[in-house]
Amino acid sequence: MTTDEHLLLHEGDRLAAELARRFGGADTERLQFIARTLTFNLVQVFMATIEDVTRRAGKPYRALLVADEIGWPDIVIVTADGEVRERLPVTALLRQAFFSGTVLRSAVAVHLQAAVEARNEHLTTRALVSCLKSKPVMDVSRPFLTRLLH
Repeated sequence: MTTDEHLLLHEGDRLAAELARRFGGADTERLQFIARTLTFNLVQVFMATIEDVTRRAGKPYRALLVADEIGWPDIVIVTADGEVRERLPVTALLRQAFFSGTVLRSAVAVHLQAAVEARNEHLTTRALVSCLKSKPVMDVSRPFLTRLLH
């Protein structure tokens, strides 16, 4: 297992613990699977989006996953010559995508509830894809791209 995978697994487990508080009584292993899946996919897509959009805009940046000083994952966005432009804790990215303050975003909650209640892998996958395609999740990269491109 790579360092990146290890970092994201632990972050997914933290998200699973948060979801367990919101979906009391749900299967813990199922919530862990859901949270890890969301974490891996959101972080990978976010990083790829930053790199792709900035490259097309003529300001190519790299997005790297690193551990912060206490071992939690951060996304570091760097210029071609290695200058750090932005540092974003993965926890903050997940919070912005899935929560409004301390409340699970309603568009996200509906899909997560469907994933928790799904009785087969196909339905779970569809619910998770819908969650990742929901407006608040899709819009999470917008403020970062705006800052990086100006």
